[in-house]
Amino acid sequence: MSNPIADQVAALTQTMATQAPTDALETLHAEQVDLDAAGVPADVAAAGTALPDASLLDAHGNPTTLRQTCAGRHAVIVFYRGAWCPYCNVALRTYQRDLVAGLNERGVALIAVSPQKPDGSLTTTEANNLSYPVLSDPGNVLGHALGIVTRPNDRTLDAQTSLGLDFAEINADGTPDLVMPTVIVVDAEGVVRWIDVHPNYTTRTEPVQIIEAVSQTVG
Repeated sequence: MSNPIADQVAALTQTMATQAPTDALETLHAEQVDLDAAGVPADVAAAGTALPDASLLDAHGNPTTLRQTCAGRHAVIVFYRGAWCPYCNVALRTYQRDLVAGLNERGVALIAVSPQKPDGSLTTTEANNLSYPVLSDPGNVLGHALGIVTRPNDRTLDAQTSLGLDFAEINADGTPDLVMPTVIVVDAEGVVRWIDVHPNYTTRTEPVQIIEAVSQTVG
């Protein structure tokens, strides 16, 4: 397997420290400290929760559903914030390298979902050379079902705006609502068998953890 996501994020953070405005970085760091302190929300869905068969959009804007995309298979579903998030791109590229082949051998689908518009999903797919489906969840239907929807505070939104991010334009529902980076394993009936939520978006589920969870829950 390639370098752990944590190591790649550490290198990314060092690079960003030399490129992004200091004020914005300080604000984002303060947000990360607050997210660590708050931890995983108490109402996050537990194993055994059934996900709704949400109406989604593929990277070309075509309607699809979660069930249609899973096509009767068990699935690993990765919830990420958007194409604009460098930490998300590190994770999604790593999952392409280190998960796709192993999951295919087990007959398990890998699917990425975010609240962004389909053009953001297409950017994510093309920029990271992803072979697995990248879908848009307008209105965060799946995110709300899992209890992982969050909204940055005003100071953070101002910092993100200063970096050129306009969530009213980026997100399919025109709100600044995001999802906490989360990986779930669902069985063929759409029931959550394992969930790993990361309130601090700079941390992610490592591929080895996902493979172990798949092995222990759906084979």
